[in-house]
Amino acid sequence: MGQNPFQNFIVRFKRGEAVFREGDRGSTMFIVQSGEIGLFRQTNGNRQTLGLLEKGDFFGEMSILEGRERPHCAIAEQDAELIEINNTIFDKMIRGNIEIAVRMLRKLSLRLREAETKITDLKTGNQLPTRRAGGGPSMSKACVDYDGVRLQAKGQDFAYPVRESETLIGRFDPVTQLRPDIDLTDLDLKRSVSRQHARILKTDEGYAVIEEVGALNGTFVNDKRLTTGQSHPITEGDEIVFGSVSVVFRAS
Repeated sequence: MGQNPFQNFIVRFKRGEAVFREGDRGSTMFIVQSGEIGLFRQTNGNRQTLGLLEKGDFFGEMSILEGRERPHCAIAEQDAELIEINNTIFDKMIRGNIEIAVRMLRKLSLRLREAETKITDLKTGNQLPTRRAGGGPSMSKACVDYDGVRLQAKGQDFAYPVRESETLIGRFDPVTQLRPDIDLTDLDLKRSVSRQHARILKTDEGYAVIEEVGALNGTFVNDKRLTTGQSHPITEGDEIVFGSVSVVFRAS
């Protein structure tokens, strides 16, 4: 096994130690290698939690892109190892981990949409809509006798309902604060499922699964690995594996 190419850029923080504080100047971003990092702001003396980051999550990217002050605090909730990314290795990191690059683009796109919405609402006097974020409900687990199309957790007695048109599968992303329609966090003990891993689509011929760009650990249907971006038909009883999480497609 080769050495981690970013080994020389790993920094370590003890539980309770600050990575940075709101208002600090910075020119680096961080990727979590182990442990957990909490992001929060202090508002009127109260701590407002923004998210809890785990392995593979990144933060502080606006400082490396714009050289701006840190907009929030970052504290190690557990002993943590982080990769500290400066401008010198930023390009190497983007090229080496497409999921990080895709998620960063999604985050920036989300911020742009929110800014456009805010400008429009200020012009029209409308109230800002509530964005579906981490605090919102994920698609609920249905009981085993659910009558609709669903993904049955293999070896367990619950299933996730599948929408008629399109269903996004993945894990809650504390970076973008977006939650997929089916959140596999509880089943994915190895954190092998990407934040936005795959979609199930309803077609004229039935249902199909398509892997999202940036999904790192693969999607398999009956042991056949899918090609990213290409849809694959699925029928009753097919076993689908997202990363290391196995489910069975039920359409009866």
